[in-house]
Amino acid sequence: MGQTVTFKRPDGKDCNGYLATPAGGDPKAPGVVVIQEWWGLNDQIKGVADQLAGLGYRALVPDLYRGKVTLDTAEAQHMMTNLNFADAATQDVRGAAQYLKQSGAKVGVVGFCMGGALTVLAALYVKEANACSSWYGFPPEQAGDVKTITVPLQLHLAEKDAAFSPDNARALEAKLKEGKVPFESHWYDAGHAFGNETGPNHHAQHAKSAWDRTTAFFAKHLK
Repeated sequence: MGQTVTFKRPDGKDCNGYLATPAGGDPKAPGVVVIQEWWGLNDQIKGVADQLAGLGYRALVPDLYRGKVTLDTAEAQHMMTNLNFADAATQDVRGAAQYLKQSGAKVGVVGFCMGGALTVLAALYVKEANACSSWYGFPPEQAGDVKTITVPLQLHLAEKDAAFSPDNARALEAKLKEGKVPFESHWYDAGHAFGNETGPNHHAQHAKSAWDRTTAFFAKHLK
């Protein structure tokens, strides 16, 4: 279903990614940039892209770690810490959005954990994005003024998130309200990464609710 593609970043450098396309391969189908968790471009995140392709989207996962993938938490922490978030958002993610946008279709962004933080940054810095859905992740305050976001933004937040503090998530909501950002947020009685079916905090019911909300959100804004 999916294949590796190379696309240009705004700065002209190449970036690879995993592209899943709908059956029949409609080149004008709406696009979704899918942003990995801190593990890298693994089979789990490819599976998310495949699911979106099954719903009629061209889904592209940019390879932010340039081929590195891990199952080890310490190594994932290290790779995430070494990632230049501003570069990833304004170059890799934006380049992926531009690649999908070539056909004139609308483009969404969805990301999980570290990718959730990058999704909020995409709402700020990726002008090509038409809708952004962030799962249990958001950037540090100094990364940009979220009050200036104009694109529809959806947040999925975990009440028991040990990686991204619920207090900080509420502060983010307050800022978005202050800026009159077109956003919606959904809270789940679950731990961090409850949507990852391979992880220890997976919660099938909440994962399904969040997925249904994400796909309805994209259907409304992208199709």
